[in-house]
This record gives sequence, C-alpha cells and structure tokens, in this order.
Amino acid sequence: MLDIREAITALLDRDPTALYVSTCGYITRDVYNIDDRPGNFYLVGSMGMAAPIGLGVALARPDRRVVVLDGDGSFAMNPGCLPMIAEHRPDLLHVVLDNGAHESTGGQRTAALGDPAALARAAGYPTAHTADTLDGLAAAYPARGNAGPTLLHLRCHPRTHKAGRRVELTPQELVTRFRTEAAAPVPAAVEGSPL
Repeated sequence: MLDIREAITALLDRDPTALYVSTCGYITRDVYNIDDRPGNFYLVGSMGMAAPIGLGVALARPDRRVVVLDGDGSFAMNPGCLPMIAEHRPDLLHVVLDNGAHESTGGQRTAALGDPAALARAAGYPTAHTADTLDGLAAAYPARGNAGPTLLHLRCHPRTHKAGRRVELTPQELVTRFRTEAAAPVPAAVEGSPL
C-alpha cells in the first residue's frame, strides 16, 4: 500500500508540465502543499467533478497531457463520466487514490469500489491498472501520446498525517492562473518525449 502523499509526489514529479485537476478535500490540499504550480486546477468543492473537468481541459488542449487526481469517494460519486471520457479518447491519465475513506469529512468508510480498473475498461478505457507500490505506479504510468485515456487505481493507506494548509487562492485567481497556463504553448521539454 502507498502513502498517499508519496503517490501524489511521484505523479507530480513524473510529469511536471502536465495540467493537473485535483478533486476536492485533502487530495487538493496535499497537491497544493506538495507542489503548487500554475498548471494545477484545484477543486475546493464539486465532489465527483474532477474527471469531467479534466476531460474538458483535455479536449481544449489535445496536445497537453492532463492528469486527474480523484479520490475513491469522488470516483464512486460520478462513474457515469467514464464512458464519455472513453468515447473522446483524450491523452488523459485518470488516477484514483483509494484509501477507503472520506477523510476530508471525518474518515467515514467509502462505499466499496470493487475493481475501478475493470470498471474503466468496461466503460471503454483502453488501458487501466491497479498498483500499490511506487514501482507499480512507475510501471503502469502511460507514455505521452497514449491512444486514449488510462485509469490508474492506486491503493493507499489511510492517512497518518494532518492535512496541509487550505488553498489560499480565490476561485477567481485560480481560474485566471490556470487558464493562462492552459493556453500557453506546449513546453519544449515534453514535445515528442514520452515521460
């Protein structure tokens, strides 16, 4: 099982020029505290909406890698978006950080997800994996320009740390900053080089 902050750090390190959309609650707070950057779009509410928002970003910028950081509770809230994402076949990595709890609201147990990777494949994702180690994460990480979305289900321990500080940007500041970054040219370092 992974430490959720180590998993997030590994993902952010692996593709520093991707556009990231993170679900609400502690996952967004972790991303903000680990590596705040203009290409991060934090949902401070809107549970269940990270994946459809990530799809919108990916359709607007098909030349950029988009990474959605979902929680298991958020993923379970909106599985109906999976076929829509699969149909559009964006270069989108959909990560489900599964620690089996709604930790942001007090640690209530989430509904059992079953097998999110199998669910994604059944919905039309061409690739989906489950990992519970950093080596497994690295092995399953898709190359840039992957033909269609990939779901990466990461099994994580419950948290043993306190959540970091809340996102200090206003929603207006966040949107303006992300919109500017998303409209920028593709960073030269990633053109044609799979990560």
